Amino acid sequence: MINFVVFLFLTLAGVAFAQEQNDFQPADVASGVAFDDRALLEGYAQRYSEEPQDILLRMIEDDALGDYKCAAAVRVFKVNFADQLLAADKPGVIKILWHRLNHTDSAFVQVEIMHTLIIIDRYQYFENMVQGLILKMDHYNQVVSDLSYLNLLEVTKSSSRTREARIVFTVLRKTLFLSKNKLAKIKEPDARLRHKLDMLRWSIKILGTQELKRLPSEVIGLL
Repeated sequence: MINFVVFLFLTLAGVAFAQEQNDFQPADVASGVAFDDRALLEGYAQRYSEEPQDILLRMIEDDALGDYKCAAAVRVFKVNFADQLLAADKPGVIKILWHRLNHTDSAFVQVEIMHTLIIIDRYQYFENMVQGLILKMDHYNQVVSDLSYLNLLEVTKSSSRTREARIVFTVLRKTLFLSKNKLAKIKEPDARLRHKLDMLRWSIKILGTQELKRLPSEVIGLL
């Protein structure tokens, strides 16, 4: 009986802490929203959609802010302000984003920051951040994987730059070679692999079909 009481206390304390950190409402728990990563991120992003730039940056700087809230703040900043920054403001914003990127364990926050850095300074950050996004496409959480892919699509959809296509191709080629034994057994690609193949097709379209010779044979049939 005592053990059960202790267990019940710890469970309720854990729920209370989660609610304090993430502002879950009873209706959110009842509906399942509290356990839906995508819904949480989109909900917080909608809530913050009208916040000014300085408030969003202060939120991103706040070490006590929950992961979903931080990721949503970065997303809103990215959509509303990242491509409009004055040159004089960029170093300060980049410093804030780098600090958060280096001090978070949240894949949601990481994915949103990596995309934002590319928007702020495409030439400087494209290579490193795209590598990070491609790696996140293999994340066990499907929402993280999907967000990484969608952010990559956004970055590459209007690009025909050979340098950028080469970066994407090189990273994907390495990851596909590492998993070629597994690929040989695949008949129907899952979502993660389909996304990689989409990005690979984009890079080959720009670089030329001669690049096919540099891929593992296990990939050709899947393309």
